[in-house]
Amino acid sequence: MVDIPKAAIAARTRFFPAARLGSVALLSALLLGACSKPVEKVEEVRPVRAMRLAAVNASSVAEYPGDVRARYESRLGFRVGGKIVARLVDVGSPVKRGQVLMRLDPQDLQLAQTQANAALQAAESNLSLAKAEYARYKDLREKNFVSQAVLDSKETAYRAAKANYEQASAALRTQRNQTGYGNLVADADGVVTGIDAETGQVVAAGTPVIRVAQIGEKEIVISLPEDRVDELRKVDNVKVRTWANPDQALPGKLRELSPVADPVTRTYTAKIALPNAPEDVRLGMTAYVTFNEAGTKPTVRVPLSALVKDGQGTGVWVVEKGAVRLAQVQLAGPSGNDMLIASGVEPGQIVVTAGVHLLKPGQKVTVLDGERVANNEADGAGK
Repeated sequence: MVDIPKAAIAARTRFFPAARLGSVALLSALLLGACSKPVEKVEEVRPVRAMRLAAVNASSVAEYPGDVRARYESRLGFRVGGKIVARLVDVGSPVKRGQVLMRLDPQDLQLAQTQANAALQAAESNLSLAKAEYARYKDLREKNFVSQAVLDSKETAYRAAKANYEQASAALRTQRNQTGYGNLVADADGVVTGIDAETGQVVAAGTPVIRVAQIGEKEIVISLPEDRVDELRKVDNVKVRTWANPDQALPGKLRELSPVADPVTRTYTAKIALPNAPEDVRLGMTAYVTFNEAGTKPTVRVPLSALVKDGQGTGVWVVEKGAVRLAQVQLAGPSGNDMLIASGVEPGQIVVTAGVHLLKPGQKVTVLDGERVANNEADGAGK
């Protein structure tokens, strides 16, 4: 017979009652779970913001940024070549018609003028001699001392000397003009917008060295997308606002539209004329050109946050009986910060304006701004 230590017997006695209690507790839990009813799944209701659609005779608005430029901007250059020795204006300097802007080294031009003057004096001397001989031989011919052939030769020499004199005179006048072309002058009142050459630089005739913008007519230069060129070409209601003074709307007119797209941006350059532009509209300012096209039929307007893109196009979530459905819509164009809808929804329907990307067809929703929607409905009924 094996003797079991008393300590082991005491430990076994303590263990089995605890195991029996654990088994009883587990069995009770299983019995209770079998008798209890399954938990019902509660359908999720998402809160959203919505608005009731109303018919509006809105206008389609397209806005494009640009900058203020002068309608006429000249790239001035010297009519003769030479070395620039003086620049008398800076960028932004106002200039008057006839004001000297740059000067070339006048030494070579003055030498050429001196040479032309000397040639004229020589031609004048030859003309005086030929004229005197022709007069003398003409007198001798009247006295029959010389033949007619000799008189004809003297007449020919006189005419040649006269032609040489006229040629030398014209050459001197031309050279005087060339000397004057050593001074580059402004051809109109304006402002210097750019300098392309500096003192000490040798330039050829006709090379642009200074840009001068006339201070008369001004215009806005913008870029139009290729898909809206034909549409915006027909719009007459054009407004211009500057970034410095956005509250002042100036009337504009589409003056020029490039027939060729820019090879880099694929946009078409348009120039908007500003008749009688105020003085505070300065060259280089940032401006915004707005094309307003009146709508031909009532449409509805929704914020951009209400639009949903899917594989079929653009749609909005319409709230009906506490649930939503996706309605495909056709856009009519932007109107400020909103979008005009041509078809797909009707005035009076409620569309979701916030939370659209968390919804699915048939989703139950609760409208957070239900009071505002109700007020809009009351307002619509009163009208």
